[in-house]
Amino acid sequence: MNAPDRYERFVVPEGTKKVSFEKDTKIMNAASFTIEREDHTVGNILRMQLHRDPNVLFAGYKLPHPLQYKVIVRIHTASQSSPTQAYTQAINDLDKELENLKQAFEDEKNRHEERMKQGY
Repeated sequence: MNAPDRYERFVVPEGTKKVSFEKDTKIMNAASFTIEREDHTVGNILRMQLHRDPNVLFAGYKLPHPLQYKVIVRIHTASQSSPTQAYTQAINDLDKELENLKQAFEDEKNRHEERMKQGY
């Protein structure tokens, strides 16, 4: 069968960067970020986080091919910001948001376990 091995979807090959950056030569304050071994999950959540930034004029992503496990995120920002700053801020904001979600889940799980111990 011509399908690649399943582990190729997740394991970044040696010598390959997880994220690469390419500045757009035609549009000022625009760039593309290629994220290796990711899919629509990361592409869409990153795009939505970038849209929350008022300095981001455009944010979109695409998967070049179903058998290529990478996402290309394009960002175009206003003059007071850069695509790299917007990307870094979006990643940091998502990290904080997911940490808050994890903490809320763990708190609720602990509360549920305590209630179960009390016989509820």
